[in-house]
Amino acid sequence: MKDDAFSKCHPLTNFLFFLGAIGFCAVIQHPIYLLLDAVGAGGYYLLLKGKKGWSLIAGLIPVFFLLSGINPLLNTYGATALFHVFGRPYTLEALLYGMVIAGMLVVMLLWFGCYSAVLTSDKFVCLFGGLIPSLSLLLVMILRMIPSLTRKAVQIADARKSVGKGTGASENKKGKVLGGMRILSALTDWALEGSIITADSMRARGYGCAKRSSFRIYRFALRDILLICLMVVFLLGTLLAGGTEASFTPELRIASPSWGLASYAAFLMLPLILHGIEVIQQRTSLARL
Repeated sequence: MKDDAFSKCHPLTNFLFFLGAIGFCAVIQHPIYLLLDAVGAGGYYLLLKGKKGWSLIAGLIPVFFLLSGINPLLNTYGATALFHVFGRPYTLEALLYGMVIAGMLVVMLLWFGCYSAVLTSDKFVCLFGGLIPSLSLLLVMILRMIPSLTRKAVQIADARKSVGKGTGASENKKGKVLGGMRILSALTDWALEGSIITADSMRARGYGCAKRSSFRIYRFALRDILLICLMVVFLLGTLLAGGTEASFTPELRIASPSWGLASYAAFLMLPLILHGIEVIQQRTSLARL
């Protein structure tokens, strides 16, 4: 992951931005606003992941078209029938609504990908450790367990393969099922043993005896105050300006966008703008040397 300027901000600033971006994406169904969401989320995801980010975006494109095309088969509402499938109308309104729903899903996945890259476990514990210490620790351990179990399962499978007990392509289904069950059994034993070791280690270090501290100290700077104020202003401008209404079934009604569109675009582009300012400052300082 690239170290961008927005990731260096206070965890509260990061959390409030993603809360606003994901929340407004779930509420606003206007196609133009959704397109802005896709540009903002996709641009920031590529900034964080670099060239590796294109693999997720390329995988989400067929998902978008698949979900868009399936919705008119299930939802026949709409006044404009394009054609008929098994006697059921395939309407334009249902197709557009399916594109909006699929777009919302794609944008949500991109924003959550950015969220997981920026709001790391230490930031999450720093943000919520004082309010909900047990729950925050539990969530961090659960999120850490998923990739850890995946890596360990691959290691166990490779170890079995190295001693001649791997499941090859020529083996029948029964052998593959038995091999998978043995890997699952070993993985469960490893997870249970690791949880006992972790619990003993935490008890020995005095977990729960005093107030939690963070591995890294995050300071709430003037930049964070300015960013939070800008986020509030941009989101309030989007709400007060209106023009975000959109209805697809049974009739197509999409409101004309107002000046709130520029306010919403400025909010979504804050991480990219902040990174651009930092890059310009770095190049300017290097040019003066």
